[in-house]
Amino acid sequence: MLPLPVRAPIVLSLLAAALLSSPPIARAGDDALALQLVQEVDRREKNSGDYKALVYMEQKEKDKSDLVYQLVVYRRDEDQKLMLLFLKPRTEAGKGYLRLDRNLFMYDPITGRWERRTERERIGGTSSNRRDFDDSRWAEDYTVSYVAGEKLGAFAVHHVKLDARPGADVAFPTVHHWIDQASGNLLKVEEYALSGRKMRTVYYPKWEKMFSPSKGADLYFPREIRVFDEVERDRRTTIVIQEVDLGALAPGIFTKAWLESKSR
Repeated sequence: MLPLPVRAPIVLSLLAAALLSSPPIARAGDDALALQLVQEVDRREKNSGDYKALVYMEQKEKDKSDLVYQLVVYRRDEDQKLMLLFLKPRTEAGKGYLRLDRNLFMYDPITGRWERRTERERIGGTSSNRRDFDDSRWAEDYTVSYVAGEKLGAFAVHHVKLDARPGADVAFPTVHHWIDQASGNLLKVEEYALSGRKMRTVYYPKWEKMFSPSKGADLYFPREIRVFDEVERDRRTTIVIQEVDLGALAPGIFTKAWLESKSR
């Protein structure tokens, strides 16, 4: 098992804030600010060139064995292409997901079959989904409104609400963001079903940046993501981005044939 970074104080602070938040500062209705904040989140995460990351993923569930994976994430943000290739454990090696033109496909090397998946697909059977690994397109898929200025633990944050645009292919129609007022980093996300039921809570305890030559600016990425399943409450998934490479990827990498070749 790969070592998992421990940042308990930060995570515990964010978790406590979900239960004990300070009264909101009255700024409701400032939707122009809300849109600007979400557009900035998108801009930071999007790269104009290619992106490759080595990722560790672990799911813990009460009375069940932990699920531990190592996978590689390949992205080409300008073309909205995404590839997830599982490396470990051996039983999952060669399995993968491919996103083309907003269609998500899953490949099973045991059967040699491809299946189309929805945006709610649990990646590797964990509580993660496609958006946890892809670039950020919140402002494109959702309309944004300002809720309030609030406190999230020690952080002063902007609380904004996102509602899916008509025809948008998204996992959840309603999403809430808590964005750090000082850094602009996204700290917490809550995702809701059409019924209003909360489905997932996601925390981003640590962000990092690196200069992207193709973008000509810094690229931001969450070093760690903690996903809490709000339906099956004893399930939680931790995603750690271990290495990031912004070099150009090989031609033809975002194809079914390329992924199939990795399992032969």
